[in-house]
Amino acid sequence: MSISLRDKQISTLEKMLNLNKSDEGHTGGLKNEEIIWKVLILDQKSRLILSSVLRVNDLLKNGITIHSLIDSKRSPLPDVPVVYFIEPTINNILHIIEDLKNDLYENFYINFTSSINRELLEEFAKKVSILGKSSKIKQVYDQYLNFIVTEPNLFSLNQPQIFTKFNKPNTNEDIINQLVDDISNGLLSSIITLDQIPIIRSSRGGPAEFVSIQLDLKLRDYLNNSRSSASLSLGISNQQRPVLVLLDRNIDLASMFSHSWIYQCMISDVFKLERNTIKLTKIPKDAGPNAQPTVKNYDIDPKDFFWNKYSQLPFPDVVENADIELNQYKKDTMNLTNQTGITSLNDINFNDTDSDTANIQKAVDALPELTLRKSTLDMHMDILASLINELQSKNLDKFFEIEQNLNDQKILQQFLNLLNETEAIDTSSDKLRTFLMLILLVNNLPSDYVSKVRAIFKEKYTTVDLRALDYVLKYKELTKLTNISNLGATSNSQNYDFAGESDAAASSNSSALLSGLSSKLYGLTEGKISEGLSSIASKVKNFIPEKKQLPITNVIEAIMDPTNVSNESIQLTDDYLYFDPKSRGGHSKPPRRQTYQEAQVFVIGGGNYVEYQDLQEWSNASNSGRKVIYGSTDILSPQDFLQECNELGQ
Repeated sequence: MSISLRDKQISTLEKMLNLNKSDEGHTGGLKNEEIIWKVLILDQKSRLILSSVLRVNDLLKNGITIHSLIDSKRSPLPDVPVVYFIEPTINNILHIIEDLKNDLYENFYINFTSSINRELLEEFAKKVSILGKSSKIKQVYDQYLNFIVTEPNLFSLNQPQIFTKFNKPNTNEDIINQLVDDISNGLLSSIITLDQIPIIRSSRGGPAEFVSIQLDLKLRDYLNNSRSSASLSLGISNQQRPVLVLLDRNIDLASMFSHSWIYQCMISDVFKLERNTIKLTKIPKDAGPNAQPTVKNYDIDPKDFFWNKYSQLPFPDVVENADIELNQYKKDTMNLTNQTGITSLNDINFNDTDSDTANIQKAVDALPELTLRKSTLDMHMDILASLINELQSKNLDKFFEIEQNLNDQKILQQFLNLLNETEAIDTSSDKLRTFLMLILLVNNLPSDYVSKVRAIFKEKYTTVDLRALDYVLKYKELTKLTNISNLGATSNSQNYDFAGESDAAASSNSSALLSGLSSKLYGLTEGKISEGLSSIASKVKNFIPEKKQLPITNVIEAIMDPTNVSNESIQLTDDYLYFDPKSRGGHSKPPRRQTYQEAQVFVIGGGNYVEYQDLQEWSNASNSGRKVIYGSTDILSPQDFLQECNELGQ
């Protein structure tokens, strides 16, 4: 099984924390007697990179006793070595010079998040020479880690507002060139971390084309000049190399607005999921009308067993599996207590000389793992309970149902009925998102229908911003049903067929089931064990329709497996640009169809968890051994992207 991008980034970071020793990396540190205790200095960017994959305990295992920001006030530790992990900027260089001048640390190990340019490096060397303390600087490394990994094969460059900047007519050429350079630098970092030079394919006529040209040049320059390029350029044939597919966000706007049943996607939509931290905002049950919402932050650890197993599943499956995991925890705890003769793990008495020492030791050894499991399950049960409450109070299942049946003639009337409903909680942005999907994905939507819906929004939802609607209408008009928009229309976000019940019955039963789930899930935190969730969750699964692939997955399938896709997809991707940075002579050659086992797809202008999960589901479906890494300039929630469209609609 190939190593994930997250594992590769962790390996590089741990090697750096152990002073770039060649035999280190992703081992959890050296043996205790060999650990060199160190200070770690970060800036804001590197802190985001590191905190997404490593925790304080991980730093401690790698010899880091103190970590601080470079611009904070720090006490001298003249007998301790320091590791800097920072962006290559003049301000950071000046901070290091000041630390050298004041003899803050014993030895200096300097690591840049990306490549430092020659002028800045020479300026750094000059200032160190003037101080006369060059002997204190033991290492200077370009680490090429200028990207943030939040899932095993999901990353972002943490560059906000890229869709807005590229699509605003008044963005000047200098800004465009800088954006292209920044994006290509971030992609260069991810490629070097993965340790394989890919074939590059890119859509034409937009930012993706500009970035692909720049990235090809940067990779050629890296291969020509880097001493580390041998492992990247030798011993691997074109047939084994991965492909990097660069796409513009315009390939599919609809998925950015969609509602989803997938656990991870729902959390990102309903709450806030940012760099593996869930920000849970909820109003306490039975609180008064003027009660203020409480905010609770949950960190998703890379080792979170529940998240790693179930985050990609529809939420009824997650509820069902939460019940199974809780019951398994109870069973494991009972087995342990029965074997040891202890009635409860809380009853362990370390001073009881009459107890069986071996049994006590067994219980003590099992306690950390069981405690961690219980803590993890309590966290996810709290999240699920809050999620169900939001689903029920906002009737989000209705939006989901409409978005999955866009080809049904009754859907337009069903949306009008939903629009005219009065609700206690404001769902105007949810309604606007569903309407934007109707515009984007329903062919020949009547203009009088659009006018009627707009009028209802203006009359009934006076606080909603309709500039996004103006932008999407203009976008739809400009595309004129090109190949890209056709691809989106035929494979819209989770386009399913519902079966079994009439619309009214389905809606009624769905709400009833949500209510049942909600009552079962309330109060499951603080160690309480749930019962009987499985039967309810299994009924809700009737409303999870058969899934169809998103446009981005169709593109990747056409490029990775061209022998088994439609002519429409093949013709679209045949026109994509082709670059091979390892080829001599010209920078590109005519596209040719070949199969790939590994791909990296990168969207310029924002990505989302919906597309990531769709790509992972496709790559894992056929046991073909395929691997797809998904990245974007930024990972956005539907509300974030709606705000960008509001700006563009001015």
